[in-house]
Amino acid sequence: MLNPKKVSDSLTEQIHIVISPDINSFGRLFGGQLLKWIDEVAGATARRHCGRNATTATIDNLQFKSGAFLNDVIVLIGRVTYVGRTSMEIRVDTYKEADDGTRTPINRAYFVMVCMGDDDRPTEAPPLIPENPEEKMEWENAKKRHELRLTRRKEGF
Repeated sequence: MLNPKKVSDSLTEQIHIVISPDINSFGRLFGGQLLKWIDEVAGATARRHCGRNATTATIDNLQFKSGAFLNDVIVLIGRVTYVGRTSMEIRVDTYKEADDGTRTPINRAYFVMVCMGDDDRPTEAPPLIPENPEEKMEWENAKKRHELRLTRRKEGF
């Protein structure tokens, strides 16, 4: 069995400044550009947790809460919320950071990432140790999302 890891062991933060190529014709950050950044953070978080390459299996949820604009500072924070045998659920929260450091949520996404072995096949991921009430609640909620994913897969959507 692999050594268990804490949520804090793989916590990942990435910062971007929105520049002209990131903007759509409405003057907002392209949703696709934000999705790219979120996928990168999810992948880095998963890789830090499992110590191997990881690949995106599912984008389970992507909630756009507000827009971002030219020159906004965007902060993405990834954390592991649940680990199965080979897969991990990664939550990525995205914020717009003001000059005074306050952060306004603009997006939350849940990804399922799969830990990949040297043979490019799924391999066991280290167990996760949720340490505080928030992490334990997220673990319980992630188990429910996992069950919903299994149901959707069985039902063909």
